[in-house]
Amino acid sequence: MNVLLVVKILAFLMLLYSLFMLLPTGVAAYYREYAALKTFVGTVLAVVSGAGLLYVLLRRVKSASLTMRDGFFLVTVTWLLASVVGAVPFVVSGAIPSPADAFFETISGLSTTGASILTDVEALPKSILFWRSLNHWIGGMGIVVLAVAILPLLGIGGMQLIQAEAPGPTVDKITPRIAETAKRLWLIYAGFSVVQTALLMAGGMGWFDSLIHTFGTLATGGFSSKNLSAGHYNSAYFDGVITLFMVLAGINFTLHYRLLTGRMGSLWRNTELKAYLAIFAASTLFIAFGLLGNTYATFGESFRYASFQAASILTTTGFATADYEKWPLACQVTLFLLMFVGGSFGSTGGGIKVFRIVALLKQAINEMRYLLHPRGVFTLRMNGEPVGKALVFSISGFFFLYVIMLLITSAVVASSGQDLLTSFTAALATLGNIGPGFGAVGPADNFASLPDYVKWFLSFAMLVGRLELYTVLVLFLPAFWRN
Repeated sequence: MNVLLVVKILAFLMLLYSLFMLLPTGVAAYYREYAALKTFVGTVLAVVSGAGLLYVLLRRVKSASLTMRDGFFLVTVTWLLASVVGAVPFVVSGAIPSPADAFFETISGLSTTGASILTDVEALPKSILFWRSLNHWIGGMGIVVLAVAILPLLGIGGMQLIQAEAPGPTVDKITPRIAETAKRLWLIYAGFSVVQTALLMAGGMGWFDSLIHTFGTLATGGFSSKNLSAGHYNSAYFDGVITLFMVLAGINFTLHYRLLTGRMGSLWRNTELKAYLAIFAASTLFIAFGLLGNTYATFGESFRYASFQAASILTTTGFATADYEKWPLACQVTLFLLMFVGGSFGSTGGGIKVFRIVALLKQAINEMRYLLHPRGVFTLRMNGEPVGKALVFSISGFFFLYVIMLLITSAVVASSGQDLLTSFTAALATLGNIGPGFGAVGPADNFASLPDYVKWFLSFAMLVGRLELYTVLVLFLPAFWRN
């Protein structure tokens, strides 16, 4: 491993991350929150001084191509360091004095999980809330993916970084240059953010709350500036806008690019997109009919709440407009099953991902065909193209590790005395980057009551889930550290 080069890049990434902290600094100045202002200014100066000095000392380190091993290590440490740095304003300002709670809240933001330990969000300074949600927006497309657009200026190749960070079995390059791909994806991400913010403001939501909910929507994170989440507004218009952009955020961003450039053909051939939309539509209708008459009087009202909550859980956003634990059991079970799915590859959503679910289902069907026709040849196809056995094995390995990690995390939560439902869904909500679960961590509750050691482990689970398991867990293999 090229240690000096890795440290140099880490210093650069922390400098980049600290620049984002200037935005909540401006918010603190605007709202005259002088204590928070001092905290942000002090944190920025400390990070810029430390990381800047380190970068200057290593400026003569020759740039070279990073190996995949370097990429895995660099991405994991970047997310950990960013979570530590991002937690500093929470602790120093006194908004979240506990280091365990502050780290949990920060990594929940950066991993776009949306799980929270805050019991009264509205009591916090607006600049602190802005920083909390801005971490969603940064983590949504990924600090490293953003950096890939800039690394070529330093003479450093970025392909290994984006392969280690970007969700999915392969990196779908929309341009020949990976840096140009990263730039265009970020432009689409930023463009969607501007449009959603404008639509929310057009409906009467203030600029601050509009930005907060946009950050939570496009990053599929779910942090809100209101204690009742998006349900605070009780507005069909706001629910509709947020639902639309949650669904868009759960779609592979390269497909958005192709749509915007007029290449519609790839959309109709995309197996994952069709499955994703079918799952959303089917679950929405099933829940809507389940709510009709039991919970809501009209189909329009039932459809509004069903579509919002189905999109929120499927895309792993975690917003809530209702306490779904009070819904009919069939509706709750549907939402529970959606927690196992997640968004699309190349989206900001977490979870297992629709691609993997469809691929495993098709492979299972092929295996049953082999039982009937042992000498038959059955090819697994996605997007009309054959899928190699290597990818199927990779997905199978991922699924096995996901289940093992889920069971271990459940056991850790249960060791604190929590019931089975709370323990399992807390694990599922953090590993899948969903946010709320059921039981004591349901939409009307949060993770504040859990002991610190459980919060530290759930923080680890959020990191593992956000970086697609392999990126983090490969660091625990002895072979990784051998030359």
